[in-house]
Amino acid sequence: MASHRRLGHPPHAADIEIEKRSHLLQGLRRIVVKVGSGLIAEPGSGLVEAHLERLADDVASLLEKGLEVVLVSSGAIAAGTARLGLRERPHSIPEKQAAAAVGQSALMWSYERAFGRFGRGVAQVLLTQDDLSHRPRYLNARNTLLALLGYRVLPVVNENDTVAVEEIKVGDNDNLSAVVAHLVDADLLVILTDIDGLYDVDPRRNPSARRIEQVEAVTPELERLIWDGESGTGGMRTKLQAAQKVMTAGIPLIIADGQPSGVLARIVAGDPIGTVFLPRGDRLAARKRWIAFALPPQGFLQLDEGAWRALAERGKSLLPSGVVGVSGEFSAGDAVGLLDPAGREFARGLVNYEAREVEQIRGARSVEIESRLGYKAFDEIIHRDNLVLL
Repeated sequence: MASHRRLGHPPHAADIEIEKRSHLLQGLRRIVVKVGSGLIAEPGSGLVEAHLERLADDVASLLEKGLEVVLVSSGAIAAGTARLGLRERPHSIPEKQAAAAVGQSALMWSYERAFGRFGRGVAQVLLTQDDLSHRPRYLNARNTLLALLGYRVLPVVNENDTVAVEEIKVGDNDNLSAVVAHLVDADLLVILTDIDGLYDVDPRRNPSARRIEQVEAVTPELERLIWDGESGTGGMRTKLQAAQKVMTAGIPLIIADGQPSGVLARIVAGDPIGTVFLPRGDRLAARKRWIAFALPPQGFLQLDEGAWRALAERGKSLLPSGVVGVSGEFSAGDAVGLLDPAGREFARGLVNYEAREVEQIRGARSVEIESRLGYKAFDEIIHRDNLVLL
């Protein structure tokens, strides 16, 4: 494969790259590691114990350094497919849920054995989007994970595929790992895959593909390079979505090849492997991370240029006068996305009025809300304390 590069920047010497990574990774305390099913299972054969043991060796090396680790692991459906004697991965939801139910116990038992060699206990944590969207349950999940880390137990997180239907699915473990990183205030998210980072084209199909060493923002240029032609879950599309979530929240992400032994230790040491996504600005407060990334938007508000600039540049609340369009069905307290004049989502917030009411008061001054609705609960459609810039 061709030489590596930093997207949008001239080449830098390797020693400068190592120094920058080492600085970024100083003071690591808590890491979320996501591992895809392709690293621990093989089609038709299910889980591969040797691969699980190699992963356990790598994670254990971090635990021995005093780092706290949360593992987000795929593999339940792959394990269940093999246990049920199926020739291929099931397609219907009931069949997938049955395979997940059978495979999740096999997955946890394999992790129990692999980490038992180091005297480490493991704990199963299964989540759905529904758990993450409700603030009390979100906080309960957070408290449980932090308590497990306090007991020196390794949490193994997966989506609860046995009960999740489309309405309550996170959808993929890349995005789930990003939300878990928010949930536990992680200092780093590592996504281990079967490719050694992010490439400008698929390196399995194009020998001239170039690895991108460092990404400062997931730009439209990057989306065009990577996303075209991709579909489904587990590809680079979902990894870029995860990157957007953690970068905005102030958490770095590294995508790396999880097949070589010792890759996590090398990452923590600052070795220039994989692709590093740099955090943007200060960390978001915990509640704002929940608003921005745990709550799927129930609708969207189109803003005029004045309102967009007031929010994006001056940190103002959203008033009715700046709203020019309303879409979706939402209630007061739901999350909605805010669109700039070009139609791009640039912020997300908790709305004070339901969709029908926003439609009635859009374009109005705050003093006109009562005359239009017959009452006034708030001057703002979204208060700045409940609004997050993406």
